[in-house]
Amino acid sequence: MKVGIVSEYIIKLLELSSLRDNNIYMSATNIAHMETSHPSDYAKYKDQIQNILAYPDYVGQNPNDNSIEYVKNFMIDNEYVKVAVRLSSGEKYYARSLYILNRRRVENFIKKGTLKKVDFSKN
Repeated sequence: MKVGIVSEYIIKLLELSSLRDNNIYMSATNIAHMETSHPSDYAKYKDQIQNILAYPDYVGQNPNDNSIEYVKNFMIDNEYVKVAVRLSSGEKYYARSLYILNRRRVENFIKKGTLKKVDFSKN
């Protein structure tokens, strides 16, 4: 199931290579992983996955696995929520995980430039 797209703006911001298929998919396996790894976070934010991917506040690339990290700050509960998107061996993007991040850690990543502010006026 398609849940988003890696936009040209995000590709340029993170200096990624563009693929033939920049769609982001989510399979039953991905959902099962999210439910198992972070069940309460997934239950709380599963209906926000498409919103997080379409309108992140920050994006970054994880140096360990090259996943694209889409991060949104939900002001109601003052929580940063990350959806990690990984490129499969078949050259397709999949939403792989979803969880709430530690606020202090996010703020450090923003200061270091590891997470970049998304400016939709440039999109």
